Amino acid sequence: MIQRIKFFLLALVLLGAIWALNKHHPFGSSLPRLGFLLSPSHGFWKQAERQTPQTAKSIRLPKLKSGAEVLFDERLTPHVFANNQKDAAYVQGYVTASLRLWQMDLATRAASGRLSEILGEQTLEYDRIQRRKGMVTAAENELSAMKENPEEWAVMEAYADGVNAYIQSLTPVDYPLEFKLLNYSPEPWTPLKSALMSKRMAETLCSRNSDIPATNTLRVLGRESYDFLFPEYNPKQSPIIPESVPFNFQPLAPDTSAQQGPAMIGQLWRQPMLPTPPPFLGSNNWAVSGAKTASGNPILCNDPHLDLSLPSIWFEIQIHTPEVNAYGVSLPGLPGIIIGFNKDIAWGVTNVGHDVLDWYAIKWLDEQKSRYLLDDQPQKVTEVIEEIRVAGRKNPVLDTVKYTVWGPVVYDEPSSPYYDLAMRWLAHDKPTGNAFHQVGTFLRLMKARNYDDYSEALNGFDTPAQNFVFASREGDIALKVNGKLPVRQPGQGRFVQDGSFSGNLWRQFIPRDQIPQVRNPERGFVSSANQHSTSPAYPYYYLGDFDDYRGRVLNRLLEGMNRIEAKDMMALQFNSYSILAEESMPVFLGLLEGVSMSAAEKEGLQLLRAWDFNYKKTDKAPLLHRALLDSAYALTFDEFFDRPDSLAMLTPELWRFIDLLANHPDHAIFDLEQTPEKENAAAIAQKAYKAAVKAWYADLKSGKTDWGKFNGADISHLLRLPAFSRLDLYTDGHNNSLNAIRQGHGPSWRMIVELGPTVKAYGVYPGGQSGNPGSPFYDNMVNQWAEGKYNVLNFMSSPSDKLPKLLSTWKFKS
Repeated sequence: MIQRIKFFLLALVLLGAIWALNKHHPFGSSLPRLGFLLSPSHGFWKQAERQTPQTAKSIRLPKLKSGAEVLFDERLTPHVFANNQKDAAYVQGYVTASLRLWQMDLATRAASGRLSEILGEQTLEYDRIQRRKGMVTAAENELSAMKENPEEWAVMEAYADGVNAYIQSLTPVDYPLEFKLLNYSPEPWTPLKSALMSKRMAETLCSRNSDIPATNTLRVLGRESYDFLFPEYNPKQSPIIPESVPFNFQPLAPDTSAQQGPAMIGQLWRQPMLPTPPPFLGSNNWAVSGAKTASGNPILCNDPHLDLSLPSIWFEIQIHTPEVNAYGVSLPGLPGIIIGFNKDIAWGVTNVGHDVLDWYAIKWLDEQKSRYLLDDQPQKVTEVIEEIRVAGRKNPVLDTVKYTVWGPVVYDEPSSPYYDLAMRWLAHDKPTGNAFHQVGTFLRLMKARNYDDYSEALNGFDTPAQNFVFASREGDIALKVNGKLPVRQPGQGRFVQDGSFSGNLWRQFIPRDQIPQVRNPERGFVSSANQHSTSPAYPYYYLGDFDDYRGRVLNRLLEGMNRIEAKDMMALQFNSYSILAEESMPVFLGLLEGVSMSAAEKEGLQLLRAWDFNYKKTDKAPLLHRALLDSAYALTFDEFFDRPDSLAMLTPELWRFIDLLANHPDHAIFDLEQTPEKENAAAIAQKAYKAAVKAWYADLKSGKTDWGKFNGADISHLLRLPAFSRLDLYTDGHNNSLNAIRQGHGPSWRMIVELGPTVKAYGVYPGGQSGNPGSPFYDNMVNQWAEGKYNVLNFMSSPSDKLPKLLSTWKFKS
């Protein structure tokens, strides 16, 4: 009854939003009639679930080889018991679709550029770019590789069959709410859609690059100034692979014909920039050996930092067959478990961050752009015509995409900064040379028993490259920077390259036995937090997007910990300490020493001096520090931000900015362009502090009285509907801390596993198992996630094991 009242209130809020949406027509004709939504048999009310689901259910699935059983525990986590791997995938597809069908549909539409079919004109340009980026082509290439492995392909087909069995059981009355809201129906699931889910993650995790702004910045500043402001490695970095680990191998020689500088075509690229994943994305993982724990057992921890949304990106599940008994989280739309454990091992992932997307300037030979130059020879493009259906239009929009030897020419509008550039992206490639591929990697991890099994499983995983952490009941801990990584000449890929010269092609990839990796290091732990994979001593050149702070605080804290228990690891995942604040505040305080200040400015300075550098939700100092850092950064690099020509420019990393303040206070970079005076670091700090105090007081007056009220730890529904979002969260954290919460991004799944004679595991994610806003399991874990609390994970050995609470049992028959 309480859940129905709650849903009724949400429905009233949403109806108001629907009225506004219909009035302003942002979705064209895609919104349904209000009368349909108010129908007691077809509309909202069908989505108001009971507090306890149906306790027993018998389901007939014709493609099932033998019977299967699913037990739902107190959090609606399904424990799947099947007699073989194919049946397990079939049931996983059915169960996942029963709770997350609309989310799966939306994600694959977004990946493939099909949102306009349901949302109309407003997403047409987005769809066009997704098509031009070759997302479907990438998924088709991955799928064709999977077909070559009978085990992998059978699982992909079985999962799709399970999803479709659930879809076929529905009538329009039963459709998830969002289908009704947007007035469309679910369509059959295919293995291609699952491959698109994989490529959607690749787009999120390995499509970042800075080729264009770096090229512009180099041309504006010149080489000497560019190299000074943009060093590639922070000397204070604590890399993933400890510097004590030797690299005892003979590396492959890079192709020395590749150009190190930008394509010399005399062009500067202007805004707007290509949309890229937000800079806050990251993750933490680590494993400590039994020598550092109270029990003598290894403990593994993982918390991937991604977009926070409702429904959640993750779906918690256990899968049990005669060969497998694994628990963890899956991606709705993909079979298997991505992060998890079994009775013998545990594994987790963070993003590697190496740059595997390069841009090449094409030299056209005709006005139609049907031929281009390569090594002084004409080459013909391959043209692909994309048909984009748009709600409200009778005919599809046709768009011709030109493919070169490098990849697609994504932009053909002269106003685009990427005009006439071809995109070379590793995720486009068909995986070759592997006996199995992405899905096969996780199927093998689910049944792995030791380090050798883990190591063998990773051989099939190409992209997006991930830091796979590992721990075993045997006592091993390990970490591999795993994926397909190109062999580059130093500097190759930093800038836009000449697309008329084939010497710029990637010709080799780092051998699997030479990728950065570590096993059982002397320090007693392995860890990663998206920092550099290695020190510069690693014999292969790489570049990318790396964090400079979380890895340092993680390694520092783990070094000092002994007799570790699970509760210590929980506290570490929720840690809000910032090394950026620790290193920047003494510099700022020194530059502000002896300056005349107002009463408000003195108050702020006293607050900053007393701060312990934790981003606690109840603290005020983080607000002022953020304002000071942002203001000083903007003033220092005014020539980058305030350009009248709207050039896409690269700005120095924060660690370099603090280093400039501390060690190069009289550098010309601090001189403001708009003033006749010659400013230095002290002048910038003083000017920035006065502005920061004003901004801080404005925050206080607007109700942002502490860090928790400012930080923006909101979790929005995928359609950004406030009624189905959680916009009331109040929690610690910052993107520079281990608890990296910022602007709708953060730890999407926290997991801790102790591998003893009996596995002890804990986890939580900011959401709930159900994608239905009317369900009590839609957002039931959000509050405990915000408070740093965990659930005990119910790892079952058989259906007869006792659960804390059994909500429902589904029995499947063929």
